Amino acid sequence: MGLNIFTWWNGATIGTLAGLRGKTRVGADDQGNVYWQGGKDTAGRPRRWVIYKASNDASGVPPEWFSWLHHQIDDVPDRALPPHRVWQQPAMPNMTGTALAYRPPGTLEKGGERIRATGDYEAWSPEA
Repeated sequence: MGLNIFTWWNGATIGTLAGLRGKTRVGADDQGNVYWQGGKDTAGRPRRWVIYKASNDASGVPPEWFSWLHHQIDDVPDRALPPHRVWQQPAMPNMTGTALAYRPPGTLEKGGERIRATGDYEAWSPEA
């Protein structure tokens, strides 16, 4: 359990875990996030939430479980959605701020030179 007894950013706190009493564990995803349901929200729908395996980053929730969390589908993804197709790639969390972030041509990390485009602009210069 470690640090997540007192900190919220690297897992569920002890208060959150205690709040799971009486709730139903409905499933887990491939990353190890666990999904729960219990009680009612203000609209009368079942309350749903996720306990993250790693850091609390919502982009780590796969699309199928996002749909379940936001009441876009009624049943858990394994039963409500068709099976994955062979051409589908696995979901990835937002990699911004990491070495795996997308960096298009022209960014400083890629040399800082972008390819000229047709109808390209000319930068304003005070001497011109």
